[in-house]
Amino acid sequence: MIKSELVQRIAEQNPHLYQRDVENIVNAILDEITNALCEGNRVELRGFGAFSVKNRPARTGRNPRTGQKVEVEEKYVPFFKTGKEMRERLNDGDDVGE
Repeated sequence: MIKSELVQRIAEQNPHLYQRDVENIVNAILDEITNALCEGNRVELRGFGAFSVKNRPARTGRNPRTGQKVEVEEKYVPFFKTGKEMRERLNDGDDVGE
């Protein structure tokens, strides 16, 4: 599912809201999650999961095409860990693939 499909589904489930309002709400939520991660904070949505930032230290990598050594800079990457309720729901198999 892509963001536009998410907006469309939410708008269909809430006919009292305009689609542009739903889109603004979804964008606001995603922007707040992004801003919190940029500030180094953790974002936890109970029953869904937790977003955090992990540090990947600098290292020496290898170019797979040439085999030549390449210096890879330190970077921060987003990390998502699913919540217990989501894991249980996925592992029950009831809703997967529908």
